[in-house]
Amino acid sequence: LDVTRRGIELRGGSVSAVLYGLQSLRQLAFENRGTIPVVRIHDKPFFAYRGAMLDVCRHFSPIGEVKRFIDILALHKLNVFHWHLSDDQGWRIEIKRYPKLTEFGSKRKGTMIEKQWGSCDNVPYGGYYTQDEIREVVAYAAARGITVVPEIDLPGHMLAALACYPELGCTGGPYEVETGWGVFEDVLCPGKEKTFEFLENVLTEVMELFPSEYIHIGGDECPKTFWKKCPACQKRIREEGLKNEAELQAYVTKRIEKFLNDHGRKIIGWDEILEGGVTKSATVMAWRGPGYGIEAARLGNHVIMSPNSNCYLDYYQTRDVDNEPLAIGGYLPLETSYALDPYNQLNDEQRKYILGVQGNLWTEYIDNYPYAQYMALPRLSAIAEVGWSYDRKDYASFMQRMRHLTQLFDYYGYNYCKREFADGGNNENKQAD
Repeated sequence: LDVTRRGIELRGGSVSAVLYGLQSLRQLAFENRGTIPVVRIHDKPFFAYRGAMLDVCRHFSPIGEVKRFIDILALHKLNVFHWHLSDDQGWRIEIKRYPKLTEFGSKRKGTMIEKQWGSCDNVPYGGYYTQDEIREVVAYAAARGITVVPEIDLPGHMLAALACYPELGCTGGPYEVETGWGVFEDVLCPGKEKTFEFLENVLTEVMELFPSEYIHIGGDECPKTFWKKCPACQKRIREEGLKNEAELQAYVTKRIEKFLNDHGRKIIGWDEILEGGVTKSATVMAWRGPGYGIEAARLGNHVIMSPNSNCYLDYYQTRDVDNEPLAIGGYLPLETSYALDPYNQLNDEQRKYILGVQGNLWTEYIDNYPYAQYMALPRLSAIAEVGWSYDRKDYASFMQRMRHLTQLFDYYGYNYCKREFADGGNNENKQAD
């Protein structure tokens, strides 16, 4: 970006690069009240993958809110929108071959009340995206240099699907769309060929909607309780020469990966896919801690660092939780998000397997979009800077620049946590907005 008295010249090696330059130009113009200073900026991102995830299963976001979330990503020069579209509490993507998924699987009879386990408010809740709406969001993101990576979580977190097609489970049900939060023992039955037929048909329609190189297949939090008792699962273990149920899940992962590879796609899975063995071509998204990403990189797998210790935006931003809206728990201040080090404990050879970083916004307790913004910002800004400027991080400089960026937040009406910017920051007793 060259700004002289004669004019402005912006050049980049791709459309995305020019879009990043335009974001820099926008920030310069806003910071200087419409006057752009004479300046030369030569910049590029450090990591190729810089993402953010939005969970729309626990609480649904209409496409207008999804687009606003994508606008926030674009402002931060993030280039991947990870869209979590299926879970126990709701199926959110239209699959024409399986209409029950949205007719019934997108709805639950109610929602757990705060943290009262076993409770339900008995207020029907639901929502899903039509395929036309999905295409609209994908196009909207692409115009802003952002790739949408869909997630269909398998073989666990599938109660919404099992409620519609109970024959896909080990017990045959009955099942219902879950109203509470947590990990549930009812999962898909990998002993049945019908399960793989279902998954392949679903993923075929997903691939038709999303041109992304990657498809996220989840793989997290899959109890093996019913697999141990299921004759079909035990038969599969024997026939495939598997040692145990962990290797049975690895069989599922590898089989689905081969299907997607055959269609020119690659998989991303949460770090549980390491259990039971994983192919070298699978990309691991480390969420339970950096150690799982370190392990994957040492094995020679590509890694996206997204540890809950730094990147889970549903955690409290302060210890003063009495003055915050209800959150899932944990404590993740802005400085800790900024402290994310994707290369920690890795040598030069292993570092080449780190693709990048991602912030995750799970919505068990985030039931409206203003609160989603509040939880994402400004911590997503910190993760974005790790992704773009890892080699020149400086927290004091970041905080100085954040004061200008929050003025842009104010201009666009973004709701964000202001605690770090009140009275010079680090004021734990400041009342939250």
